[in-house]
Amino acid sequence: MDVREMLRHLRNNQTDRAVARAMHVNRKTVARYRAWAIRHGLLTGPLPSNTDLHRLLDETMRTPPPPQNESLVEPFREVVVQLRSQGVEMAAIYERLKERGYSGSYSSVYRFVRRLEPPRIGVVARVETCPGEEAQVDFGSAGKMIDPADGRLRKAWVFVMTLSWSRHQYVEFVFDQKLETWLALHRHAFEFFGGVPKCVVVDNLKTAIARACWDDPVAQRAYRECAEHYGFLIRPCRPRTPEHKGKVEQGGIHYVKRNFLAGRGITTITQANQDVLRWVNTTAGLRIHGTTREQPLARFATEKAALLPLPETPYDLAVWKEVTLHRDGHVVFDNAYYSAPWHLVGQRLWVRGGAREVQIYTTAHELVATHPRAHSPGERITHPDHIPIYKLAGLTLSRPECRQRAAEIGAATAEVVDLLLDHRPEDRLRTAGRLLRLGERFGNPRLEAACARALSCDDPSYATIKRILQQELDLKPLPTLAAAPPARAFVRSASELTGHLTGGVTWP
Repeated sequence: MDVREMLRHLRNNQTDRAVARAMHVNRKTVARYRAWAIRHGLLTGPLPSNTDLHRLLDETMRTPPPPQNESLVEPFREVVVQLRSQGVEMAAIYERLKERGYSGSYSSVYRFVRRLEPPRIGVVARVETCPGEEAQVDFGSAGKMIDPADGRLRKAWVFVMTLSWSRHQYVEFVFDQKLETWLALHRHAFEFFGGVPKCVVVDNLKTAIARACWDDPVAQRAYRECAEHYGFLIRPCRPRTPEHKGKVEQGGIHYVKRNFLAGRGITTITQANQDVLRWVNTTAGLRIHGTTREQPLARFATEKAALLPLPETPYDLAVWKEVTLHRDGHVVFDNAYYSAPWHLVGQRLWVRGGAREVQIYTTAHELVATHPRAHSPGERITHPDHIPIYKLAGLTLSRPECRQRAAEIGAATAEVVDLLLDHRPEDRLRTAGRLLRLGERFGNPRLEAACARALSCDDPSYATIKRILQQELDLKPLPTLAAAPPARAFVRSASELTGHLTGGVTWP
């Protein structure tokens, strides 16, 4: 109750009933204050200052509080103080006091410690920025929404970017917090605003900050590249201090939940994103903001001119990932396989995955491979130059290629290769490949001659042809086959040979 206001009514000679009605108090209270004022001469002459008036009121009018009963913990004060200085929790203190004869409750211990250590109220300073200077971003849970791709009900997240000066915001619902999603949301927000703030305040989530610390925070490589493309600075919050981005916490995430999502039925995420943008430009944008006392859209009309211009081309949404080059000469990125030079096997590399191509770098930022982006999981993209020469032949070997190369060498070689490829049931494709590589070692003319010699001997095997080349038999002329001797008729008749079986003439 305002004592000076009470005295003003009393000094105007108003009745107790009138004063009670004006001050909204009981008439007995007015009578007590009138008697007190008369006793101290406060109804005439100048009034003392507020400080002196309240001091006089405390000393002569107000009843002191009743004495408090001594806590059962009081005899153990020194023990409690010592245990608390050692960081012992209240439940453990309660157990230690019971060992020393304490018979009170845990609640008494709790109240006693709270009086010893009154809670400290943190002091904060509100930070306001200039137009276009800063934006704050955050993710928040948005319940469940329907995935239009398959009709399933999935957990959704809400992304909010709030411009710190105007409080205008961009809102979008997504099903994950992946790095690709995080980068795409920034692109959508900047395009929605038609410009880029000079600084973006982010929480220490892994999609944005690789190492969270106050002195030397390290942003994810892909997020740094995005920031360089659009020209904004990344300002991570201090770890465990979400109040450093309170504009997007309270006026963004919480406001979306309390206003847009509250009481809303389950819908598809596509419909929710269409509805929330209308909400941003109507309900949220046209409200009188509690801090600025202006409409966010009205302030945004001024702030938009202070934003950095959008670059000519949007960010490629490239994702960086540190990988290892495996023994097969491929790295794994987004469930697909990409080759890199074989001499880097076992080393750590960086993969930059864009929308159209994938680039592979060494840790020294040297570009070592570029591939088109795979279209499906499990796809393997291999550049021949990345495979050792002695492995390449077997990797690229095919039946049509073997037949074509054999035909280019000669008819005999083509016939041998056809025999190898047509063999069943064993697959002799690799044998045919080794046979053709003999031409690289000994020359194609010699291979053709060796195949011709092997065919003439009716032994066109790989081992025989290789032995012919090693022993240089292919350099000798093919042997001329002698004429076959004339066939001879039997000199005895059949009856002579089988007569003993029929009782006839026997063979002497």
